[in-house]
Amino acid sequence: MDSGLSFSAADLAQTRFAVSPMWEVVTSFRLLLRAGDDGSPAMHRGWAAQVRPRFRHAGLDRGRLAALIPAHGYLADFLNPTPAGPFPTLEDELEAIRRTPRENVLHDLGMLGTAAGPRGDDVDLDRVCDEILTYWELALAPYWARIRGLLEADVFHRARQVAEHGSARVLGELHETVRWDDGTLRLVRRACALTRDQAGSGLLLIPSAFAWPRVLTRSVAPDPPQLAYPARGIGNLWEPRTTTTATEAVAGVLGRSRALLLAELDTPASTTQLAGAFGLSAAAVSQHLIALKNAGLVTAHRSGRSVLYARTAVADALLCPELETL
Repeated sequence: MDSGLSFSAADLAQTRFAVSPMWEVVTSFRLLLRAGDDGSPAMHRGWAAQVRPRFRHAGLDRGRLAALIPAHGYLADFLNPTPAGPFPTLEDELEAIRRTPRENVLHDLGMLGTAAGPRGDDVDLDRVCDEILTYWELALAPYWARIRGLLEADVFHRARQVAEHGSARVLGELHETVRWDDGTLRLVRRACALTRDQAGSGLLLIPSAFAWPRVLTRSVAPDPPQLAYPARGIGNLWEPRTTTTATEAVAGVLGRSRALLLAELDTPASTTQLAGAFGLSAAAVSQHLIALKNAGLVTAHRSGRSVLYARTAVADALLCPELETL
């Protein structure tokens, strides 16, 4: 199926990019639900293998979100409100979800099919948001510095391309199923149409780490249509980034133990996991992690009874200086 979104000069002027935490929530959640499928992207298998046990232990694979984000087909549009700016926080988007008009929620439940999903009376948006926060903490927050860096790099690259070559060229290069054709953005081989009469003016373009290999759309009037597309460089997202040279340089400032702990946090880990990897006591590791957290080099994220520690963007800049040039 080939559908088209027509553009006036005003629509082009209102076309913008945004990094959306909620789009990463829905696309990664869906990936985990179908992680056993043969078509699961190989690039995310390491991440999925780490997260899936926590995901299932928390019961998220059979909770409210699982009903609103089925493994295939339509997902509830109210989970992806229009970002007010280019880099909204998760809390910004959760507040917009909480304000969703009741008729919109009921419409989305009807699209999902009430036999397979929750009834209108069962949907408490505050509880939905609480479940999103639980999912965020165990599945995305420990990895967010890395994911956000990828998404921001995509936005900055494409903004530069717009300045150098114009919007039409950039729109035509988003994805193999997206084509710019004489004032119309066409989605080729798409089951769902994206047309101007379904949504407001302009277009919101959302790079995503987990949408690959497809694009996803949202059309809810009077909001601008949204198109989530695979960000550039996804294949390198989970590649190890620390270098021996950088680690040794950081060790001269922080001390060898703390520098090695930071390097090990290329993948988020708990105190117990880090203690086992380094042959240190859990108390010693905890002391180092508290110091690193106070310095803004690591963040802590609760997952059930465990706490996962992850490097911040500041620590990445110290240990992975080559990222500054991307």
